[in-house]
Amino acid sequence: MSNDDIRAQLKALLLKKSVRTGEFTLASGKTSDLYIDCRVTAMDPMGANLIGQLGWETVQAEIAHRGLDVQAIGGMTLGADPISLAVGMTSATDDKPLQVFTVRKEPKGHGKGKQIEGNFSEGDTIVIVDDVITTGGSTIKAMDVIEAAGGKIAFALVLVDREEGGREAIEARGVPVVPLFSRSTLLD
Repeated sequence: MSNDDIRAQLKALLLKKSVRTGEFTLASGKTSDLYIDCRVTAMDPMGANLIGQLGWETVQAEIAHRGLDVQAIGGMTLGADPISLAVGMTSATDDKPLQVFTVRKEPKGHGKGKQIEGNFSEGDTIVIVDDVITTGGSTIKAMDVIEAAGGKIAFALVLVDREEGGREAIEARGVPVVPLFSRSTLLD
């Protein structure tokens, strides 16, 4: 299946399962005429497969374009988890697969008290993931945790950029944003 076919199938699935119009209050507290719940698509077997394929192809292209050496992929739980895992699983066919991790909203209250779980090590160069960006707040919070733990962020992979300032906020921190879809490309 070609990249264009994968993109078209994923777009159709997002529109069918994840995109709603009406009046909604977003996590940022803003109101919007558009609600996008990417988890429904990302946790669908076909959606996860399509995200894995398109995401991995996009990550590989970005790594090659920027001349990067990336070890892992992950982001803030829950939105990033299925996307990171889908891309990581697809990368397993490569000579240099990506390890997958997740960032907790708060450090664990027991055990080692970790805030980053999974396959992350200090010094790793990572791809940070988010399902939807509006203000960029959750991505930036995850960036702060990763950087405090000694991680280096290569770029952000985002399933949907709502085009409401989040991309600019993240990029102002020196992290390029690579969206698979934006509000305009999704709703064209």
